[in-house]
Amino acid sequence: MGFLRLEGKTFVVFGLANRKSIACAIGQVLVEEGAEVIHVVRSEQRLAAVEKLFPNARVFICDVEKEENIIGLSREIETSLDGGKLAGIVHSIAFANYSEGIKPFHETIKKDFLQAMDISCFSFISIANHFKDLLAKDASMITVSISTTRMAAENYGYMAPVKAALESSLCFLAKSFAAFSNVRFNAVCPGLLKTSASAGIPGYVDSYLYAEKATLRKRALETAEVADTAAFLLSERSSGINTQAIVIDAGMAVNYFDSEIVSGAIDR
Repeated sequence: MGFLRLEGKTFVVFGLANRKSIACAIGQVLVEEGAEVIHVVRSEQRLAAVEKLFPNARVFICDVEKEENIIGLSREIETSLDGGKLAGIVHSIAFANYSEGIKPFHETIKKDFLQAMDISCFSFISIANHFKDLLAKDASMITVSISTTRMAAENYGYMAPVKAALESSLCFLAKSFAAFSNVRFNAVCPGLLKTSASAGIPGYVDSYLYAEKATLRKRALETAEVADTAAFLLSERSSGINTQAIVIDAGMAVNYFDSEIVSGAIDR
């Protein structure tokens, strides 16, 4: 048995879009460790992507914006488990509809903000609620946040406040679940990554290149590094870690005054 002791355990991973997704990387690590991964995707198109990447996996479709879909999904997966329990759930879901383009934060459109909060934050709470009876008593639930919600990146719009709400929900979920289980709730919080979702953010490439220079090692963060941390948090080896947002940024947060970056800015 490997160090993480994931062999024979079953996990549900929400949010795979394509091979560059964090959800895909997490699924690959879990499979490599001998676990079974059930994937949940948003559409038929994404189901086809999963079937190519994970040909032996069970795949379900669920639009988490509608809570009745989450309830129906929990019943479908319960039937497929045939009395078994889930060792953990991965929530890798985020959505922002900038219906009128990126605006200054104070001009955020209410319906866009509330939809992002519903899909990116409340869905995690709803999944926990409707899957609680399918989870093993010592299961682990993780979500994906960002390396900091305290930096006002103009091109990230209102998603940082949404992610802050997501991170805050960890302690409340863990507290309420503690009344009947030892289920843990944590988040992986990566720095800038090369994913298809990030590609749609205006100016992201420049931010990504800056982040690479700001890391202590001068090499960009890799999605696989986030997936490895996620697998650890899903395993019993992290049993003492609960309600934490684990930052994975290759040291970027301590290196904003790197001499190379400073001199480049002054020279300009």
